[in-house]
Amino acid sequence: MKKVISLTMVFLLAATFSFAQNRIPVDSIFNKYYNATGGKALWDGVQSYNLKRSYVAASAAPYATDISVSIPESAIYKSKTIMNRNFVYAVKGNEGWLKVPLGNKMDVKDLSQSEQGSMRYELYDVLAPFINYQNRGLIATTVGTEMLNGVSVNQVELQGRDVKYNLYFDAATGLLVRQKQTMAGVETVTDFSNYAKSDYGILYPTKLVEVNSRDKKPVTITSKVSVNQTVSPELFKR
Repeated sequence: MKKVISLTMVFLLAATFSFAQNRIPVDSIFNKYYNATGGKALWDGVQSYNLKRSYVAASAAPYATDISVSIPESAIYKSKTIMNRNFVYAVKGNEGWLKVPLGNKMDVKDLSQSEQGSMRYELYDVLAPFINYQNRGLIATTVGTEMLNGVSVNQVELQGRDVKYNLYFDAATGLLVRQKQTMAGVETVTDFSNYAKSDYGILYPTKLVEVNSRDKKPVTITSKVSVNQTVSPELFKR
């Protein structure tokens, strides 16, 4: 009996070792993405960007966002327009605030630490959540290779203090095709497609379909990005 148990343990250890040996290094997966979307040198040169997005859902009014980011200043501005009303969110350094339209004025409120933290992840999320991940305190692990919608993908888990991402990269092209983000108990699944080249030279997905575990309603998003344009200091005035 002991001999059988010992042999079983040997086979299990061998299988585990073989699986670990066959997993693709996580940085190889990230580097393949960078190479497929313009090259690491271009990505390292991103200092600021503007992202315009429109959102359409079957059972809700369409809306749009205008996001401006300065990476060296750790600053993100997001204007969200719904039914001709403009809500403004901003985080810069250790401060964050929300401007809500009230008549002809804007009521300014401080964002909570949790809300500020979510927006600081957005500094990178809307381009690629794994940018500079090690210096941001995130841990990346290769989960393995699997099939997704008939396509072989490499899955990577990216773990932070209060957020987790499961990232699915097309094994052939290297492009990110799906992301699952879990934050504050809400899981958001986003599928990426229709990659296009920006004027700066990097490829980015122009179409996203997003579903979260709270609303459970798919939202179709179209995006356009501009890189390294001047971010006006006026955006960050309370």
